[in-house]
Amino acid sequence: MSPDQVVQSLARLNTFCDASETELRTIAEAGSIVTVPQGWSLIWEKTGADKAYVVLAGDLDVRRGKEVVGHLTAGDVVGEVAIVRRRLRTATVVAATPLEVLHFTREAVERLYAEVPAFRASLDRAVIEHA
Repeated sequence: MSPDQVVQSLARLNTFCDASETELRTIAEAGSIVTVPQGWSLIWEKTGADKAYVVLAGDLDVRRGKEVVGHLTAGDVVGEVAIVRRRLRTATVVAATPLEVLHFTREAVERLYAEVPAFRASLDRAVIEHA
């Protein structure tokens, strides 16, 4: 996916509906596109907060232990709560379908959170929804 395609994908998501094109480009350039097969885990319960994702396509299951406690889909942000709140992961997140995600390191999330108002607003909303 080209950088312009990533920006277009982000623009279609409700998550970043208030973001300017400049902000979307900054967000896109800070992340890496990753394709994930069905059944793979992106995040593991009780591990450190080292990454976050924006789901561009596909579905994920959120699990605590073996119980599915939530479902995420395109437009959702995952992994942000542990980074923003500086704590261990509280759930495991598994690809329910093949996924395309925008991957961010913890450092990229922290930088975007501090420098890009639309990113900060989106993460703040996601933290409230996922907490």
